[in-house]
Amino acid sequence: MRRFAIALTLAAGLALGMGAAAPPAFAAPHPDEILEDPDLERRARDLSANLRCLVCQNQSIDDSDAPLARDLRLLVRERLVDGYSDQEIEDFVVARYGDFVLFTPPFNASTMLLWGSPVLVLGAGALGLFLVIRRRRHAAPVVTADLTPEERAALERILGDTSSGKS
Repeated sequence: MRRFAIALTLAAGLALGMGAAAPPAFAAPHPDEILEDPDLERRARDLSANLRCLVCQNQSIDDSDAPLARDLRLLVRERLVDGYSDQEIEDFVVARYGDFVLFTPPFNASTMLLWGSPVLVLGAGALGLFLVIRRRRHAAPVVTADLTPEERAALERILGDTSSGKS
């Protein structure tokens, strides 16, 4: 039972650790992708930082070298040059690829499990810990056999020696 509690604690810690991943490093896009207007390029980088590469799945499209990520970076920059707002570009990409493409998806019916999973993992860990502690408290008492007369006499001698201060 102790191994189960340790394994459960480690699993909960791992789940929490995965949720606290380091922020992306923001790799520079290829030189042929960079926009001449610094304001548009900054907006493109901001948008790209929140869009997940669908191939790598743990990198933004700015950090990924996958061909699909390159296509998405170019699409974002083309739309910015055409005068689209940041929200319109994000809405277009979400309409095309779904909420999964966003690093911070909105809270709705389809993403409820995604947002609720940390609470579920913590709740399961707390419940498991509670059950382990409860079982230990309510464990059956250790049953000892009656002592033989010789064992009882030896025990009384030992207890008599310790109570009188002798070792």
